[in-house]
Amino acid sequence: MRLGPLLATFLLLLPLAVAHAVTPDEVLDDPALEARAREISAELRCMVCQNQSIDDSNADLARDLRLLVRARLVDGDSNEEVIDYVVSRYGEFVLLKPRFSPKTWLLWGAPALLIVLGGIVLWRFSVARRTPDRPLSQAEEARLEQLLADGEDN
Repeated sequence: MRLGPLLATFLLLLPLAVAHAVTPDEVLDDPALEARAREISAELRCMVCQNQSIDDSNADLARDLRLLVRARLVDGDSNEEVIDYVVSRYGEFVLLKPRFSPKTWLLWGAPALLIVLGGIVLWRFSVARRTPDRPLSQAEEARLEQLLADGEDN
């Protein structure tokens, strides 16, 4: 039996088997609300797992936040209202993608600023390497000869 095709099939199907942490008792009856809840949950950081969304985390806090998101949606809150509520309780850090606000301008602008500064530095070095040395004038050559002659005498 050849394992190559079997292994290839397994590796192709493996991404489909990724399980989310949402348990069946958390799922809402309304598919549209559930889709919104999953969308919001994918944007919120698990405060226990750090760089994992609450949708993917198995932590108790993530479960509580998923339930909170669903409860707020059932109560009629918009996506933005739910996110604002969670941010008001846990701070901006709870967002996996920070908002563009005066508090986060440096966070968003730093990569562009570093690229521009790096380009300026590279340009300056390339210009410095391209400019050929100018030849010495006759006065400079005479002065150099004099200094070299004085140096040999010592």
